[in-house]
Amino acid sequence: MSIFQATASAPVNIACIKCILGQARHKLILPTNSSLSDRLWLNGKEEEINEGGRMATCIAEMKRLRKQEVEDKKPNEPKLSALSVHIASFNNFPTAAGLASSASGFAALVSSLAQLYALPVSPSTLSLISRQGSGSACRSLFGGFVAPQSHWPDIHALICVVSDDKKGTSSTSGMQRTVETSALLQHRIKNVVPQRMSDISKAILDRDFDTFARITMADSNQFHAVALDTEPPIFYMNDVSRAIIALIVEYNRISLANGGKRKAAYTYDAGPNAVIYTPSENVKEIIQLIVTYFPQKEGSFKDVFGLFAGSDVNGAAKVVDGFNEAVAKRFEVGAVKGLIHTRVGDGPRALGNNEALLGADGFPKTLA
Repeated sequence: MSIFQATASAPVNIACIKCILGQARHKLILPTNSSLSDRLWLNGKEEEINEGGRMATCIAEMKRLRKQEVEDKKPNEPKLSALSVHIASFNNFPTAAGLASSASGFAALVSSLAQLYALPVSPSTLSLISRQGSGSACRSLFGGFVAPQSHWPDIHALICVVSDDKKGTSSTSGMQRTVETSALLQHRIKNVVPQRMSDISKAILDRDFDTFARITMADSNQFHAVALDTEPPIFYMNDVSRAIIALIVEYNRISLANGGKRKAAYTYDAGPNAVIYTPSENVKEIIQLIVTYFPQKEGSFKDVFGLFAGSDVNGAAKVVDGFNEAVAKRFEVGAVKGLIHTRVGDGPRALGNNEALLGADGFPKTLA
């Protein structure tokens, strides 16, 4: 039996302006001809594909497109739409912890299937399908900043993994409760988000980090205020999350007091993990600040940009001059489980066979 295979990677994404969609919207596409022989392995462990669920919906729609756009128009093409699929997915970010791992997963899914099926469709079409799996997956299909779709390559991100545990309240169920019960959400939708989208888009186009930072932090704060306004309230952040906010606020205060501008912006999605945006020239001192309060396990920080010349990051811990060290307490090793330094990048990538997660027999090369 012939085996057809394709592999793709897709980035995580973080919303600077938070959009709570809930489940009031109708599905754009309903699954047809769901195959019980389709199989999924997530991080080496087989997971069930529920008939009519998000994964089944995406697979069914991609198969429909293969038949409609390729097989019906070119009868000699292999009838891949009739074959079952084996899917191996691996996240290098914590799963279901508020770091958009599901968004990147569904973006990678539709990208790899589009590659496998040789679909002559636009990224916008794939975006509509990926949203059936994760509402924010569409953002992982475009590189750089989405809305507008342009790059700002000087912007880096430091991700503070406060918890890699699965959230007590999932994004989907939390959004549904918020849509149903939060009066603040309605004010936000009508009076806040449209103007902020316009303002932050201009800031990105102008590469105005000070304005970008101010709006990003304000919107993160309001998103979590809306979570608290939900009945019953949703607590995504914890004491470590709030301590990181205090550090960035004080870090920016020093810059503003010295006649400068904001140098960093924090944002939190539906979880306790912080994403800190900053221009590249500030990354090293921000890492030094974070490890002063949240020391890392020796050797755990992957210095992919070579900022510390192979030295242990804890040895470089320090705060900037004038910093009020009383704004937060100092935590033990493990309070922040890991630091990930990355930057704004591109969208999904097609990978070669040497990076395939499935073997020649169609089954995962590695199992948990």
